[in-house]
Amino acid sequence: MNADSGRLSGQVALVTGASRGIGLAVARRLVAEGARVGLTARRPEALAEAVAELGGPTRAVAVPGRADDAEHRREAVRLVTEAFGPVDVLVNNVGINPVHGPLAELDLAAARKILDVNLVGALGWVQEVCAAGMAERGGCVVNVSSIAGLTPSPGIAFYGVSKAALNHLTACLAVELAPAVRVNAVAPAVVRTRFAAALYEGREEEVARAYPLGRLGVPEDVAGAVAFLASADAAWITGQTLVLDGGVGLAGRIAG
Repeated sequence: MNADSGRLSGQVALVTGASRGIGLAVARRLVAEGARVGLTARRPEALAEAVAELGGPTRAVAVPGRADDAEHRREAVRLVTEAFGPVDVLVNNVGINPVHGPLAELDLAAARKILDVNLVGALGWVQEVCAAGMAERGGCVVNVSSIAGLTPSPGIAFYGVSKAALNHLTACLAVELAPAVRVNAVAPAVVRTRFAAALYEGREEEVARAYPLGRLGVPEDVAGAVAFLASADAAWITGQTLVLDGGVGLAGRIAG
């Protein structure tokens, strides 16, 4: 695909949590579709490698920092705007899940941290791009949620709570920011990433058997859906959470 003639040619995107996994796959796809991309994540070295892979400073710029840091969010939007122009596409991909176990034993400090990154941080990014002009100029937001936000997922339940809230935030923002800004979400099932490894590592074939399509997701599956929602092909879609689950939800349970 010619990076200067794709569906997102001339667009500027900002992808959070973009140094690896789903975030990096999304950045790759957006660049392939013609966008110039700002990347954020915590590790400067990994971000530098991602920028080099994506074509260097003419295609990508990196801004290291924490997604729950308001000053980082402000600086990232400023630097991406200085490098490429105003942000047209925001992909809220960053997410954390530092705990595993029952809700009755959940450390409340960890719960607050999950909400700060997965929910409040996502809203903070939207506020920053809107303050920088997206609310008037137009654009789109794609939030990376999870099927854990749609059905109970034992062991990672509070992560699911944060994603359920993100789904509702998506719908609320879609109403408030229309018609200039479209806001949608994608909700993947288990995707083969380091983040989700505990859900399938050592038993991938067993887990995959629950999926009618016969396999776990890969980051590129999510990237394709994000690129679609960011493009004019989705111009009449807003407020939706698109489930990407290989059919596992049809069985009425979540594999993992």
